[in-house]
Amino acid sequence: MEARVLMAAALAGLALTACDPLPRPDYVDVKQPASYRVEAGGTRIDNANYKLDNQGYRLDDQGERVGMVDVPEKTEGDNSNAVAGYYISTTGQMAPGRVASTSDIVPTVSNEPLPSQMPQQTPITPTPGNVPPPPGYGTPGR
Repeated sequence: MEARVLMAAALAGLALTACDPLPRPDYVDVKQPASYRVEAGGTRIDNANYKLDNQGYRLDDQGERVGMVDVPEKTEGDNSNAVAGYYISTTGQMAPGRVASTSDIVPTVSNEPLPSQMPQQTPITPTPGNVPPPPGYGTPGR
């Protein structure tokens, strides 16, 4: 009898070692499609039908990159600075520029109604409190 119990325990241990306790994640089995396709001539086209250059940037019909911004040209003459007025230890001086003030804020429209002047909303019907639950909802054993 004791030999049977030991043999059953050994077989159960062997069976458990063959089981993988963690599930296999989907990203192992499901491969995402490429975000672009390659046409016969070697031109890469992304999912939004834009041609792509060698670095993966979108190109317009003239072959220029779409969405590229020349930051120095766009910010030329602007003296605002996100850290204006703070001491910069690497340079040993205060950061140049100006700090945003309340005058930079767009004024509110004066003819907007106050909350007390807003029309009352009609209640949603039926309210959750006066509708019976669907059949079988909350029934034990399901």
